Amino acid sequence: MLSFLPTNRWSLPAGFLSGLVLAFCSLLSACGSLSTAAGANSGEILTDSDEPDARRRARLRLELALGYYEQAKYTYALDETKQAIASDPGFADAHNVRGLIYMRLNDMGLAEDSFKRALSLKPTDGNILHNYGWLLCQQARYADAERVFSQALVLPNYSGRAKTWLTQGLCQMQAGKLAQAEVSFTKSFELDALNPVSTYNLGLLLYRRAEYQRAQFYIRRLNSGPLANVESLWLGVKIERRLGSRTSTEQLSSQLRMRYPKSREAELLDRGAFDE
Repeated sequence: MLSFLPTNRWSLPAGFLSGLVLAFCSLLSACGSLSTAAGANSGEILTDSDEPDARRRARLRLELALGYYEQAKYTYALDETKQAIASDPGFADAHNVRGLIYMRLNDMGLAEDSFKRALSLKPTDGNILHNYGWLLCQQARYADAERVFSQALVLPNYSGRAKTWLTQGLCQMQAGKLAQAEVSFTKSFELDALNPVSTYNLGLLLYRRAEYQRAQFYIRRLNSGPLANVESLWLGVKIERRLGSRTSTEQLSSQLRMRYPKSREAELLDRGAFDE
């Protein structure tokens, strides 16, 4: 389960962290796709027996690396990834994972080298492009990031468009491009209406623009399901209050106080500080 998450509360409410992490196992084609077997005839269906020994050893090392990554044991994960690459230098997924690990270790230079190496091996891999785009965003190289995200989004067989639209929206939000971010979040929502992060950010952007009824649609949808959290409830309170819906405001306020009594949002609610 791999992620690349900003720390800005506005971009990504902390309570949504686990949901987004779960969504990003698909960043790795190693999470379940068939490996490309060297020497396999064009057009054949590849099976486990087609996988070369070097690739099999590398894949097993990479699976160990992923296990360590999930446990936040990044040094161990990096060591396993290095051994995977030593077994099979042409294994693009291993370079991709190494890039993600270096991002967690805050070594952006080595992370970029890893993603570039992965792309040299699989230049049309949407997952690798997605990760590289996020790295560029974290370095405030926003134009380069959008260019890379766009390369992923136009790939005909790329199944991760929802997550890439979402991540591009988070990047555009960091860059202050709110109108573009709304477009990206909307496209992500259209592809994956159950994702709480795109839903929340759509509601937040619309609230900031005083489009309260449109914001209400998204936040009510989120708060009526199991992924509601303190940030979404607080935003819901502010939206319902702006619309003059006293009953809904009181219901959401009660939920927030009951579920998160010691939260900053509960304190703001008790003080009536709705604009903070």
